[in-house]
Amino acid sequence: MFTVASLWIPFTLTAALGQVARNAMQRSLTGPLGTWGATNIRFLFGFPFSLVFFALVIASTGDHVSWPTMEFWPWLLLGALSQIAATGLMLMAMNDRSFVVTTAYIKTEAIQAAIFGFIFLGDHLTLWKVIAIVIATAGVVITALRPGSAKGFADLKPTVIGLVSGAAFALSAVGFRGAILVVPGVSFVTAASYTLVFGLFVQTLILTIQMWLRSPEALRKIFGLWKPSMLAGFMGAFASQFWFLSFALTAAANVRTLALIEVLFAQVISYYSFKQPVSPREIGGIVLILIGVALLVAV
Repeated sequence: MFTVASLWIPFTLTAALGQVARNAMQRSLTGPLGTWGATNIRFLFGFPFSLVFFALVIASTGDHVSWPTMEFWPWLLLGALSQIAATGLMLMAMNDRSFVVTTAYIKTEAIQAAIFGFIFLGDHLTLWKVIAIVIATAGVVITALRPGSAKGFADLKPTVIGLVSGAAFALSAVGFRGAILVVPGVSFVTAASYTLVFGLFVQTLILTIQMWLRSPEALRKIFGLWKPSMLAGFMGAFASQFWFLSFALTAAANVRTLALIEVLFAQVISYYSFKQPVSPREIGGIVLILIGVALLVAV
């Protein structure tokens, strides 16, 4: 029987699809805006949309919210700052590796989220869920491997960047889940939307000030490209809204493991938009990801 607690499954699938679309849009803007300019658009142009989402939620639920508690801020800052670092590292890696391979390295965050979630939030997983995470992560590793590729720092650098980005995304997921869980006296939908608004506000403030001080020309370019940036910002806020709804309902590790379906979505985007071919090895890895995801949902 499908329950409210099970809503994290469609929420996560929706978020994963939206995130792949946003990543592709950001990648196309990295050239004219630079890494941090393309990173900032998801926050700067996503923040207004988060306010709209929050207003709609409050109107629908009738919940009353107050100023965040002291307990809220450490979790929020962990999530917000880790996500800034993770997004910038992701775009850096994408400049050196294929869209699919970079996404695969980053998706090692699932098993890292399981570890961080247990350490920081005490999120416990059943044995079958751990097995599902391991199978899906193995699929990611197989997808990311490049047999016969050139060795050395030039090849290792984007790999390390991708893996560190995955760790930062895992910490971000745990931080935001922690913030959502300490919002008192409201529905899970309101808690998720409330956390998203403050998270995007902090991220927008930090990155915009940084760009204004260090690269005002890049900031001007962002507003010059407001049309594609607005669309990327909307997709970013849309995906984040559903990520946060999922975090409100289940452990970050569950969400990030199901999100590995994003590798399949990325494969489709890569093939049709960037004309990057699919190898038999990548197909085998995707099959393992699907098996792991199916097991996670089933148990």
